[in-house]
Amino acid sequence: MNEGFRVFYLLGLAVLLGWLAWQVFKQVRRNVGVEGVINNLQPKVKKGEATPQELYELGCAYLEKRLYAEAVDCFKRAVAADSEFAPAYNNLGFCYFQQKQYDLAIKQYKEALRIKPDYSSALNNLGHAYEQKNQTAQALDAYEKALATNPQNATAERRARALRKRVAPTES
Repeated sequence: MNEGFRVFYLLGLAVLLGWLAWQVFKQVRRNVGVEGVINNLQPKVKKGEATPQELYELGCAYLEKRLYAEAVDCFKRAVAADSEFAPAYNNLGFCYFQQKQYDLAIKQYKEALRIKPDYSSALNNLGHAYEQKNQTAQALDAYEKALATNPQNATAERRARALRKRVAPTES
């Protein structure tokens, strides 16, 4: 019995170490990819030769690394070069949201929605920003618009359900 326990223990340990090694490998691979994007695009940006899409991609790489100030700069430059670039406005709003600048985030989400009214991600993000400001009615409205656009939007469904419970009239 003692020998069986040792084998089971060692096997379990080997599986755990293998899983941890796999997780580290995936993280390193992802970081190398993000660093590659940054290293490839930074020279173009510094020379002023980057397209709005390249500025957006660099901003996304910075966002992945949680370098919000650098990401904000890239997304601002992308929308300055292409004022109809809805994903850049959405990600700019997300950067502001992550820095707890909810009013600026809301402004950017609304700009993305002006360009693309059925943009589910921007609607979800707008709802979340309103929630953080305790503006429940506006948050619920944003989530309901997201659901009208995409009834399978699990995030909007979950958040709208929770908000409906909060705003539902209580019966005495």
